Amino acid sequence: MKRRSFASLALLPLFARPALAAERIGVLMLHGKNPGGPASPQYGPVKTAMEKRGWLVSLPDMPWSRNRYLQGHWDGAMAEIAQHVKALQDQGATRIVLMGHSMGVPAAMSHAARGGTAHALVLLAPGHVPQGYFTLPSLTAVRDSIQTARELVAAGKGDESQRFMDINQGRQQPVITTAKNFLSYFDPESDADMGVTAPKLPPGLPALTAVGEKDPLFTRVRAYYVDKLPANPKTQLLEVSGGHLDTPQVALDQVMQWVPQAIGA
Repeated sequence: MKRRSFASLALLPLFARPALAAERIGVLMLHGKNPGGPASPQYGPVKTAMEKRGWLVSLPDMPWSRNRYLQGHWDGAMAEIAQHVKALQDQGATRIVLMGHSMGVPAAMSHAARGGTAHALVLLAPGHVPQGYFTLPSLTAVRDSIQTARELVAAGKGDESQRFMDINQGRQQPVITTAKNFLSYFDPESDADMGVTAPKLPPGLPALTAVGEKDPLFTRVRAYYVDKLPANPKTQLLEVSGGHLDTPQVALDQVMQWVPQAIGA
């Protein structure tokens, strides 16, 4: 076998040289809604497992957390996501995965639907259903707040702070914010709704949805948005055991197997 000298290797055209570095996966984890946050116990083991695989992982405090609930406009939340994606890229991530849990799911979808950088979506226990507030009797308190917010905006009072109502996993919780900001998160026609954003996602973007059999959306998630996603052979719906809060951990092994296959890393 002939050996090539370092000098001869240097003369090879750039396209003939082996890749200098493999793809580096960066994961932006978007937590669930108040009382959720980055310190919620279901996220730590997931983050640790992905980091052990060599993935770059970011788990920031988002505007819908216990500490910030609800801070500002949905547009501001999307701008924060873009900043966190850029930070992962600055650390060396070449393939970006948005991994949302509960309200983090519509946030991840909205970022991608607006043209933000994402090479795959992992959508765990989808939550926050603006359209559902007008169809499910148990959520009428939020529907009433949406209608009130619309009336305030129409009356020119959209920038005044008011008290509105939210329901998260059956628990009512007040929201102090402006009518405009409230509608940016809760209006069923906004891109905070998964059914609105699903058909707007790029056709080449693979998405994995995982939902637990005890989750309130278990029987509804397919019609709500999964069937509206652009056709993609790598897009999957994964039904797992358990409920809403433990889906990130229950689905972890399948997620870590799917991600490299989906993005070709």
